[in-house]
Amino acid sequence: MNSKTTVLYVEDDPLSRKVMQLLLKGRMQLPHVTILEDSTDFINRVEALDPKPEVIFLDIHVKPYDGFQMLEMLREKEWINGTLIVALTASVMNEEVQRLRTAGFHSCLAKPIDLDTFPDTFNRILNGETIWRIIE
Repeated sequence: MNSKTTVLYVEDDPLSRKVMQLLLKGRMQLPHVTILEDSTDFINRVEALDPKPEVIFLDIHVKPYDGFQMLEMLREKEWINGTLIVALTASVMNEEVQRLRTAGFHSCLAKPIDLDTFPDTFNRILNGETIWRIIE
């Protein structure tokens, strides 16, 4: 893992935000972690980030814009090329998994995040591996 990796996480659940903060900033010692608690004014808030995120975790069921809408907004930005966009969701049906793949998410992780395996999973995603870890 590159200790300079920049991460953005959009999540409306306070416990999920806390867990991810402890993992990314605490255990993994990443210096550039931005966590948004909703998707209000999403694209302007992301555009204002410096440095730009290299990995973006999007909760699928967040408001006012869901993960699919946020992904669409990001795809319109030139700087997003090469950015890894990962969906996070608590429960998905097979149709939604297909929709996530079709929409163009790089990977999808089930919530709650597995504290023991997340650092390794994160590194694998950073190295370009596509991971679809879904609880059905």
